[in-house]
Amino acid sequence: MSQWHAVCELNQILPATGVCALVRGQQIAIFRPHDDEQLFALSNIDPFAAASVLSRGIIAEHQQTLWVASPLKKQRFRLSDGLCLEDEARSVVSYPVRVSQGRVEICV
Repeated sequence: MSQWHAVCELNQILPATGVCALVRGQQIAIFRPHDDEQLFALSNIDPFAAASVLSRGIIAEHQQTLWVASPLKKQRFRLSDGLCLEDEARSVVSYPVRVSQGRVEICV
């Protein structure tokens, strides 16, 4: 059964960055591409390197779509759904995320 879990205050995530949160035993990377309430949440585990690093990746736009590039091997994962541009078989899980009363919440 999925539940919303408060993670942090929105203002604790700087625009154009990502952070990692541990939610119910899962590492989740939360990205804030712009200076607004638009957020994305993906598994923090890079499936190519089996390392917890995606939250430290670089947010980029490619063909009017937002992606995060892994800091290790540079594969790109679409922020909206976790699809890997270079290898769809290695995509990552995406999670619903929202801002409620200034707090970031993840549904797991």
